[in-house]
Amino acid sequence: MIYCHNYNHVIPCLHCHPHSYIRMVQHLIERCLLLYMNRQQCVKALAKYARIRPCITITVWRELEKENKDFFEAYFQALSPYRPFMGTFEGNRVMKGRISTGSE
Repeated sequence: MIYCHNYNHVIPCLHCHPHSYIRMVQHLIERCLLLYMNRQQCVKALAKYARIRPCITITVWRELEKENKDFFEAYFQALSPYRPFMGTFEGNRVMKGRISTGSE
């Protein structure tokens, strides 16, 4: 539990602990990458399951792309229309089980 300004946060707070919050978003994006999600799918999943604003996810994603150009080029090549993310129902079930904001 993270304590700040009379609030008990289960996850890092963007306003109270921005560095920790950004690291958490980065970690969640990396988990989405392991599930072969594209940026749009990742943004939607983090907004729905981790309550992270899309503008935050997009900003962190873009910075990761800048820092890891070679990785993302290979990653986007590996993502093809023939290898979609597990299908809608299965993907939602996996995300509910794997993206947790409190603990791992």
